[in-house]
Amino acid sequence: MIKWLILALYLLLMVGIGVYCSKKTRNVSDFVLGGRSIGPWFSAFAFGTSYFSAVVFIGYAGQFGWKYGISASWIGLGNALIGSLLAWLVLGRRTRTMTKHLDATTMPEYFEKRYGSKALKIAASLIVFVFLIPYTASVYNGLSRLFEQTLGIPYIYCIIIMAVFTAIYVIAGGFHATALNDFVQGLIMLVGILAVVFTVLSKAGGFTNAIHDLNAISDDSTPVNTLGSVFGPAPLDLFGVVVLTSLGTWGLPQMIQKFYSISDDSAIRRGTIISTIFAVIVSGGCYFIGGFGRLFATPDASDTSKALINVVNGKLEFDAIVPAMLEQALPEALLGLIVVLVLAASMSTLSSLVLTSSSTLTLDLIKPVLAKKGKPMTEKQQVAFIRVFIALFLLLSVVMAAKKNAYITTLMSISWGALSGSFLAPFLYGLYSKKVTPAAVAACFGFAICFTLVHTGLFLMGWFPDLTKAAASLPLPFTVTSPLNAGAFCMLFGLVLCPLVSSFTKKQDDKQVEEIFTCYK
Repeated sequence: MIKWLILALYLLLMVGIGVYCSKKTRNVSDFVLGGRSIGPWFSAFAFGTSYFSAVVFIGYAGQFGWKYGISASWIGLGNALIGSLLAWLVLGRRTRTMTKHLDATTMPEYFEKRYGSKALKIAASLIVFVFLIPYTASVYNGLSRLFEQTLGIPYIYCIIIMAVFTAIYVIAGGFHATALNDFVQGLIMLVGILAVVFTVLSKAGGFTNAIHDLNAISDDSTPVNTLGSVFGPAPLDLFGVVVLTSLGTWGLPQMIQKFYSISDDSAIRRGTIISTIFAVIVSGGCYFIGGFGRLFATPDASDTSKALINVVNGKLEFDAIVPAMLEQALPEALLGLIVVLVLAASMSTLSSLVLTSSSTLTLDLIKPVLAKKGKPMTEKQQVAFIRVFIALFLLLSVVMAAKKNAYITTLMSISWGALSGSFLAPFLYGLYSKKVTPAAVAACFGFAICFTLVHTGLFLMGWFPDLTKAAASLPLPFTVTSPLNAGAFCMLFGLVLCPLVSSFTKKQDDKQVEEIFTCYK
């Protein structure tokens, strides 16, 4: 009853915020960017809560805490230093300044106006809409597994309930509702994570005792004394996860667009500090407690009814590790708070994803097509279209998330690899360099999408087990067959591909480029 009561109060609060903020939404800029007037605290919390969701808390913390032990904490630190601190320092001010100068509302619109190409805008819009869907599905997946295990709600009902409540407050209040909810959700996440870390360590007999017990554990792939070590059993594979989950934020539209809406340069400076502290506590705390998963959640292969064992193939269910761990380690009242914590993190990420995708589809695809046909959209019509696409996007995500056997980390890796692999390099270089060409941007788009689709196809068809065995005899630093490492490779390769193609392809008009960069003078 305690868990249900806490959950009901939280959901009512979210809906109330949506209704309240609906009065502040007067036009498209208000609905999508909050009128570019969001302060440092709201901006920092919006960035952090969009970054960390059930994907991190349930999927990544569970799987990588199990694989790498306490060294998984490096992922959280990487998220804080690279994914948050450096992202704000390198991208924050220049993104806000240039997008305001170009009057760009979305990332695809930035590509059009920065590189003078409508084709790039259309391509970017399609990439955003298609590849945000698996990420959204991974968020549903993570939250639903926790709800199913702690509240006994069937998986599919969890997905539907979450989609409905997210739709209500985002459709009603737009960015204002999302930002205010993100702030409330961020406070819940901070309190909840600190409480979980303290409780889990106490239950394990203290930090020193927990590390000692962790070092005594081994299996076929994990040697003794490495799960409690600083760099764990597979440092280079761990590095791949750090790159994917940290550098990935630099090319994700739902993250970058947080810089569009911030009010001024002083807010960016303060937001940088707030966002980094938030990431250290939330992401660092998630991976830290995930590293102790083996001490609480032990699979029983002889009993396939156990939550940790897949009833179909008898394999370990990584996404069930953290829910099982929390049920053992936490008292009932605190478990209710954690359910709300994960719900808060997930709904904030979901709201950001659906708002980004639907606004991109409306403003970058539908609006130009109708304008070309002599039917320009009014502000009211644009907001109405965005609201319709929010509902459609959530529906498509529910359909994809209904496939419970897909791992959270796999879904997220596909999404982040395609999106950041496509956008990171051309967006970053476009803020700093006058030499990047439209052809180089197109090359980054094409490579990331083709590589992701081919890799995903081979992965789903089961071709990689044989390739992994063959690769084991080669001096490779890590397995390229992993969706995580494939996503990280897409991002890093784009940073090389973009300047390389720019060096021999047609440059933009000098006057056009000089006019764009006057915003920094």
